[in-house]
This record gives sequence, C-alpha cells and structure tokens, in this order.
Amino acid sequence: MPVQLLKMMKGQSETPLPSHLQKENLQHLQEGRDYTNKYIQGIITLSYQLTKLRDGTNLFKIVLQDSDNLSSQINSINVLIYGKMAEDCAKIIHHGETFIVTGFKVVKLPTAGKDGRHDCHLEVSEEAGSAVYIYTKPGTTAASETASVSVAPKYVYTPLNHLKDGTIVNLYGVVKFFKPPYISKGTDYCSVVTLMDPSNVKLTCSLFSGNLDSLPKIYKVGDIVRFHRIKIREYNGQMQGITSGGFASLTFDGTVGAPIVPRTSSREYTFMDEEQKTIEDLRIWAASNISVSGPAAKLSGVQPMLFFDLTCQLVGKAKVDGSSFLLKVWDGTKCPYPTWKVPVEAKDLEGEKVLLHQLRNLAVDILVYDNHVQLAESLQIGSFLRIYSIHTKQASADNEDVSHIEFHLHGGTCYGRGIGVLPESNPDVKELKAFLESVDLTDSQNMESMCSMDIDSTFGNVTDLELHLQRCQQLSVTVLTDHQDLSNTELKTITNSPAPQQYRIRAKLRTYKPQKLHQSVKLHCSKCNSLQEVPDRDEFDFILHNSATTAPNPELHNASWYESVTWTTQDQKREIAIHFVKRDEMLQHPEDTLLMIEGGTLKEIWKLAKRFKCVIPVRSTEDDLELLDLSAPFLLQGSVKYYGCKKCSTPKPVKNLSSIAAEQQLSWEPTEIAQVLGIELLQYVFIMKFTLVDETGALNAYLFDYEKFFQIPASEILTNNFLQQKMQMTMDTLCPPGRKLGDLPWLECFIRSYNVRDAMKNQVYYQIFDTTVAEDVV
Repeated sequence: MPVQLLKMMKGQSETPLPSHLQKENLQHLQEGRDYTNKYIQGIITLSYQLTKLRDGTNLFKIVLQDSDNLSSQINSINVLIYGKMAEDCAKIIHHGETFIVTGFKVVKLPTAGKDGRHDCHLEVSEEAGSAVYIYTKPGTTAASETASVSVAPKYVYTPLNHLKDGTIVNLYGVVKFFKPPYISKGTDYCSVVTLMDPSNVKLTCSLFSGNLDSLPKIYKVGDIVRFHRIKIREYNGQMQGITSGGFASLTFDGTVGAPIVPRTSSREYTFMDEEQKTIEDLRIWAASNISVSGPAAKLSGVQPMLFFDLTCQLVGKAKVDGSSFLLKVWDGTKCPYPTWKVPVEAKDLEGEKVLLHQLRNLAVDILVYDNHVQLAESLQIGSFLRIYSIHTKQASADNEDVSHIEFHLHGGTCYGRGIGVLPESNPDVKELKAFLESVDLTDSQNMESMCSMDIDSTFGNVTDLELHLQRCQQLSVTVLTDHQDLSNTELKTITNSPAPQQYRIRAKLRTYKPQKLHQSVKLHCSKCNSLQEVPDRDEFDFILHNSATTAPNPELHNASWYESVTWTTQDQKREIAIHFVKRDEMLQHPEDTLLMIEGGTLKEIWKLAKRFKCVIPVRSTEDDLELLDLSAPFLLQGSVKYYGCKKCSTPKPVKNLSSIAAEQQLSWEPTEIAQVLGIELLQYVFIMKFTLVDETGALNAYLFDYEKFFQIPASEILTNNFLQQKMQMTMDTLCPPGRKLGDLPWLECFIRSYNVRDAMKNQVYYQIFDTTVAEDVV
C-alpha cells in the first residue's frame, strides 16, 4: 500500500521498514541525486487544505520537522503530495505524528528558504512509486486499520540569549509588556508582546493573525507564554519575533502556586510533564525579577489624572459618534467622586433597562475612542472585561460648581492601552462574580444622588456635549510618558548648565518652525543617521517614464511564485506587465496581494495601490526583475510611499520576495520586504524647532519624532488632508495664533541637552523627548 499506518511497541515499529531503506539526513538533500533507497523521517508540524490544481490533480502540502536537528537553521521541509495519495493522506494525518516517505523527488525552490525550511521541497505521488508510513496518534486510526501508539514530538526550547537571525524556534518567556490584540493597518489582528527569561534578555514579538482567537491569551504582565515555531529576525541590532507558518502558543498564569492550566484556542497541542517544572521555575524567577502588575484598580480607589487598569462587567453600550463609543461598566464598588454620564438617546443604549436603573449609582461611563471602537461594538452585554490604561480626568459642567470624574480610553496602543475579554474561568473573574453577587443594590440606590452626579440633565443635547469635549481638550496640552521622578527645572538653569543632561520643564511655546507644517516631514536613515527631503511626485514620474522605455521581458513572466498579465496601451506606445505574487502557490484577494508593475505611469500605480495591498515598481533585465532607482519609492502601500537609503542599501534580486511569499502568516510588512530586498528602510520623521519660554528665559528645542509626539504617523501626513488639518489644529492649540504670551497654554516636556562639536567650537543643543500631545487635544 502506498500509504500505511504503523504502530509502535516499546519504542520500535511493530512492522519494520523494508531492510534496503536507509535514513537520509534532511541537511544533505540536493536536487538531481538518486534517493531510490533512502527515506526521510520527521514530525508533521503543519498541514494545508487539500486543493486541486488546474488539471484536476489533488495536491496536499505538509511541513516536516527534523526532530533530531531542531537547533539547525534548516530543520524543516515542505512536502507536496499529489493524486490519490494526497487524498488518502489528507484524511488520516494529524499534527505531531511521525511521517516517513520514500520514493520522493527533490526539487529546488526558486530562492533559498529564509524561514528555517529547506531550499528544496519533496514531491510525492503514487505514480512516481512513492510510499508513506505514518505513526498515528491514539484514537485517530480508521476502524479498518491497525491501532497505533502515539509518538509525541520532542520539542527543544531556545533561551532568549541564544536566538539567531533567520531561525524558527520554540521558546518560553515571561511577559514583561504586552498590547492586547488590535486591528492592524491591514485586515489582521496584531498583538505585541515583550518577553524575558532568566538570561535577562528581552525579546519583542509582533504577532499577526486573521483569527483573533489564535493570538496568545495574555491577561497581565507576569503571565508565562510558550511559543512554538516563532520566526526570529534581527532588526537594528536587536532580535525580534514574528509569527510564521504553524505558529502556536500556550499561556499560563505567572502567579507562584496557581494551577498550571494552559490558555489556548487550539484543539490539539502537546504539553509534557517536564514542562510543568519549566513553568514553576519561571514563576519563581519572575517573582523577584519582573515588576508583575498587582490586582487591577477598583473604582472605589480611582483618583483624578490617573491611568489604571480595570476588571469589570459590561452592563451597557452605545454609539456616540464615528470616533467614540460608550461602555457602561461596574465592579461592585463605588467611585468616591461624582461621575460624568455620557448623554445618549435611550433608544441607542443597549443593555437590560432594569439592571441599568439599579446600577445607576454604581456603573460608570467609559468613553472609548478611535481604534478601540470596533472591538467595543462587538462586546457582549454581561461579558467580563479588563480595560487597560483608562484615563481619569476631572472637569466641571458649565453651570455647576461641583467637578466630576470622566473615564476615557484614548486611541492608540501606547502603554498597552486596549480592551481584553476575560473568560469566566479566569480567577479574577470568579472573584469579581462572587463579589458582584454579594452587592446589595437596594443600598446603592438609596445613596445621596450627589455621590454620583447625574450629568444627563446638565447636557441637554449633542451640541452641549461637543462644547464640553472641546473645553476638556484645553485642560492639558502635553503628557509626560516617563521619568515621572524628575522635578521641573527653570530654563535659565538649563542654559547655564553643561551638557549632556536631561530635564523636566514647564514652559510655553512662543514660536515654531517650519510654519508650513508639511515641510517638517523628512526621511531619516537610522543606520547612517542622514536626513533628506521627501522626493516630490515629479521626480517619481520622471523615473517611471524612463523605465517604461524598456519593454517587459516575456521570459520573466509567470514564474513559480507569481502570475503575470500584460497589455499594450491604446496608443501602442507602452507595454505594461503586472506580476501578481502568489502565496502557497495560489493568488490572494486584492487586499492581501502584493504585485509588481512594469511600464506603469504614476496615475496607474496610484490606482493599483488603492485596491491592492502592496505595489512594487520594477523593470526587466535579461534574467530577473529589478527595483528602480532608489530615488523612487521601492514600495507603495495605500497612500504611503516607502523609500530606501541610497548609501546604506544593497539591493538584492526581486526573486528574494518568494521566500516570504511562502509564509502562512503573511502580512507584507514594509520592514520584512525591505530586509529581503536588501533595502535600508528610510523612516518618515517630524523635524521642528520649538522656541520655549518661561519666567526665567528661553531656549530652542528640536523635535525629532516619528509619531509619538503628535500621535500622527509622519508617513501619512503628506497624503492625508484630515491628518494635516489635525496637526494644524494641534499646533494652534499648543501655540494659538494672535495670543499674548500670558494667554498661551503651559507645556510640560522632557528635554535633553547634547554637544555638537565642529572644527571651530562646541555648541549645546536641546531635544524634546518622552513627551506627547494630550490625546484630548489631538
């Protein structure tokens, strides 16, 4: 039989393999050699859906991992199974099983693998004389087949100080920082996690998935995660982790003595007894080495101008406007301050009316903004939440002397800001439910109404609400994001002190340059530290025009990793070729597709960029496609053009893209594309000069910022009229035109002094850092 199920007895196969077969080392495979009497053995770590090729032939793809060489950079290989054998294998194999194949053909891939897999793949079919032997898991064997014993895969876990660029590894780590999952700029969810282990090395992981449930279920700092098959990449001298094909995770409570129960959405996973000791050891290490967050704050303990995490139950929700959403929550305790009630129409408020009335003095209104709105809309009434980095603000109504507390979840993901849904099995939820059930709602309803100020009567309509929000925006124009222990220093003291030093200041913004804000956007190379102007569209158009004089090379059309379409313009003067990059040998939806274009005009490229995920302008050579001159953008994504540094880039063949096109979890991140193409990516930055003044003097401080200060991506400002207006409104708030100096708002900033030496003299400069515009301002 071409496909056979085997069982193990005391570690040995009850039915031995044919005696003439010899095991082949995966690292030694080469195209063109004879492997008639050889076999490859590995663990199945990933399988794809059974598909049909254009001629109707079945195709089933799996990934085999060589369990004897997990530390090697090449430890897995793709296996393509064709015909009836593909159909048979798709029915019976499972992840974690041992797979043996003979009679295979070794085929070289277009480029060397960049993801830890071999640069060849195996082709297997009954017609070619191939045979497959599978050691199945218990309970997975068909009734007509012989029962079998599981062969559990043996995983090797890599310490964080032993990670190497380009490898796919398994690892354990303690969560030092995390951002709850959020919608990325594409269609995937994204979560950012920073891990540590006893080696005291940090690893930041960017995890992407189209399925929210497949991302790690992290609830707090100090949780322990196990990642299988995470890809390691080096960027700017530091190792980073990203999801790869077959990525899987388990999460455990990091509390010493807590039950070791994994959180996962996977139906199948392996967890060995010896791994319990790993978790216990990490818990003990983290207890004295990680600043584990304590219990989330209670509403009874909140103070004005506080950022805190809240574990609560959702009892009501409503849409406020296009960029904000209302969540009504409670945790059984009472806020010590009067609280603001967001005015919404009764018909727009979801939730049990009787319960909302009962909780009117205990529930608080949290206004959620921007990127958190989509998730907030999807929340189920009655669910238990942990809301991270809620901001409390103190304000008062126009016709009231009594101030009240407002709760805001600002946009963005800084400081882990976001919303997490907790399962009822979570220990914190069990504790909260027990407490909520003990609350006497009768007592809470009889409390003095002044203890929970009802603002509904204060704001009679939406216009009043908008005026209130505008007034709130003037309460604080900047926020300090670190170094809270520093005290304010007068500007005169700073200008009379030697550099380098760091200071906290309280000053006013008298003037700023450039006044035309679009001129503040530059391109920065982090490698050579150079700055340059953003090229204008005419330069890009000129480069495209010159490249169109070379006709597309038909010999480069329809490669194994892309499909090509060509046509001639109506005036017969230009031939255009578009190459659609495939993933797993299949074309994708436009919003997920990267394409390369030859001979296109600027107008045509912009049209494609609006519809497709990524566009790369290229031209033909005799044997490959190549990028245009780096004065032009090498990549367009939406409205953003990405450029490379001419000095630091070493462009590589465009066919290198095939290595990341083969990945299962593919997000087409510009940093990944730049890396495989040998491009040193230029970053968009804001460069501005602020003249700051206080009662003692003045100084000029430079702003060098990507998006932290304005909370606006510098990469999008040039093409987005809304963001340009938003930035202008922000600057008009920080430095209102026509105002006297005494009427200007105060800014709290961190600035650092530094020396710049030339042949003639030494000069001291100042730079703003770790400061952001208050989110109510922007």
